[in-house]
Amino acid sequence: MRKLFAALMFCGLGAGFAAAQDQEVTSSTGGSLRVLDKLTGEVIDLELQTGETGRIGFLAVKLNQCRYPTANPSGDAFVEVQVSYRDDAAFAGWLIASAPALHAMDHPRYDVWALRCITS
Repeated sequence: MRKLFAALMFCGLGAGFAAAQDQEVTSSTGGSLRVLDKLTGEVIDLELQTGETGRIGFLAVKLNQCRYPTANPSGDAFVEVQVSYRDDAAFAGWLIASAPALHAMDHPRYDVWALRCITS
């Protein structure tokens, strides 16, 4: 976490990250993710419950957690996912809806990013 914070400070994003780090969050029952197939240009939205896995071709996306700011439920989403392609791990970690490039999945065919948490 310190390395990430140092990198954000270097890029001038540290103040926003520090504020996000201090806010109270609430866990959700699920979330929405968007998947882009870079070969076909197809965009698919997945709405998954916590623990559920969505499949698109050889890509499998499992939603482990979705959290949102308690004071502003529509303000952001922090989504922990596990992504595999042809049963090989492609990505595991947190995606942040307001900063999709901050911790992005690096895959030659697919992009996956967080949209929002299910709050109702």
